[in-house]
Amino acid sequence: MDTPVNFDSPGLDAILSDWLIALREFSVHAVVVLGPDPFGDMDAREVVAVHPPVFDDAAHALAQSRDFGSAWRDADGPLVAWQHFARSDALSGERWRMLWRAHGFQTLVRVEFTLPAGRAFECFLFSPLQLHDRAEAALLAWSAFNIWPVIKRAAAQARCKLSPRELECLALAFEGLTAHESALRLGCADRTITYHLANAMAKLKVDSKMAAIQRACWIGAI
Repeated sequence: MDTPVNFDSPGLDAILSDWLIALREFSVHAVVVLGPDPFGDMDAREVVAVHPPVFDDAAHALAQSRDFGSAWRDADGPLVAWQHFARSDALSGERWRMLWRAHGFQTLVRVEFTLPAGRAFECFLFSPLQLHDRAEAALLAWSAFNIWPVIKRAAAQARCKLSPRELECLALAFEGLTAHESALRLGCADRTITYHLANAMAKLKVDSKMAAIQRACWIGAI
């Protein structure tokens, strides 16, 4: 599917709204983006975005469930999942399924965007219709992969409390540069790099550069 995305505004809600308009011909009426909770355990996920916002409760119920989480990834589950959850044998008492079904939805397509240390972003596309074949799910997945860089940038801007300089220093550390090498790259003193990295670690509530890099990745900032 060719879904061109040319947004002047980086606002996450506007991006998802325009994307849903592009997906209208495929009867996708809701989008949810889940991401790892940077301050939680391996299973902890949080809602990064949901559109339309009326489905916020159902999105949080999905984030709180264990479905499609770390156990799914540990079991070598596919990056793309297609599920017709309105079937009675698929309900399994899960609250998120019941909530989405109550809103009139039948089908989801989930696309995973993997991150370091066994974490991932997950994009869920919800439809009130049942998909007819895998080709339809593949078209939706292709659209998600196409737009994901735009969504990730907007989500990082919305979630991240790091300054641009702190992010720049973390990105250089992610490349493997030492503080001295980063200072040469940026044309500043070594202690300036150390200062920004220390601030980033404090904001991310960690005590090592590596942990700060991981959490920045989980936010989508790197």
